[in-house]
Amino acid sequence: MHFGIFLEERRRGAGDTAAFRETLELVDAAEAWGLDGVWLGEIHFTGARSVQSAPLALASFAAARSRRLRVGTAVHVLPLSNPLRIAEEVATVDQLSEGRFDFGIGRSGAPRIYDVFGIPYSESQARLLEALQIIREAWKGQAFSYDGEFYRFQNTTVSPIPYQVPHPPMRMAANSEETFPLIGRLGLPIFVGLRDLDIPALGVHLRAYRAAWHAAGHPGRPDAYLRIPIHAASSAKEAIEEPRENMTYFFQRHAELMRSRLGRGEPVLTSGRQALAEQVAGMTYDEILRTRVAFGTAASLIDRLTELRAELDLDGIVAELNPGGLLSMEQMRRTLSILTQKVMPAFR
Repeated sequence: MHFGIFLEERRRGAGDTAAFRETLELVDAAEAWGLDGVWLGEIHFTGARSVQSAPLALASFAAARSRRLRVGTAVHVLPLSNPLRIAEEVATVDQLSEGRFDFGIGRSGAPRIYDVFGIPYSESQARLLEALQIIREAWKGQAFSYDGEFYRFQNTTVSPIPYQVPHPPMRMAANSEETFPLIGRLGLPIFVGLRDLDIPALGVHLRAYRAAWHAAGHPGRPDAYLRIPIHAASSAKEAIEEPRENMTYFFQRHAELMRSRLGRGEPVLTSGRQALAEQVAGMTYDEILRTRVAFGTAASLIDRLTELRAELDLDGIVAELNPGGLLSMEQMRRTLSILTQKVMPAFR
């Protein structure tokens, strides 16, 4: 079972330099304490939340500081950049890290960044699929041409090719109902989370993903990683009460993001998504604890993650240490220490 951490949020009050320094301190701790991987988000034009607008540059630097740790994107927003450029940069990071890069991809749930870049959010899915096709072809290291709806070029060869053969492991994120079977049909491993969906709903959609995988005739086993807020402490009370403000704030903010997506490209689905947004906005802290997070002592976290692995048939856990940005570095490091030293060994 893979264990990783998701690094994206700026700790409230940290300046740009401090935010990068703290992210790299967690990378160093992950390397030293035996974590399998770190996953870097991509956030644009929201400086209060994150400084991670260039995840491939950060991934390259993180890989250079480590020797064992895998470094990945969670996720690289494919529709925002030229896919040939993405293919070049990802292959470069993979070469420099000597095959320790994982390529998580998606289209983001933030329509505003598309507005700023001048790209219609309604085109995000189609652009992602074209970009994915081009990147996979580019990594073969042979001349090829492409004539699509958004991208056209003739007789182009991309260099370098990736270190890993045939390319870095790819993993696609899903939040919306229609995306789960799409990823299954593509035959890609999946990244899922508990922001839009609770655990029971996620289980339903993961079954749809796996059914689509098998129906498409892909070999092997569908592979799913869960991104989940984790907070650990020596007592159950401390583990539950410390992140109360952080998680309440986070889900109120996330509900506003969900509302901002309404009517942006798929009107037939708007009513269902509005209901989801209102459900998230109205959650009590007890509901958050039951359906969206894993908080507790080492022993209770082992029980919680064991249950989630069985219920959702998971292959990996990626811990969010500070989703709302209100926790301290000491609290994040404590969670990471307990996770790596006391929880992970139970799953090895």
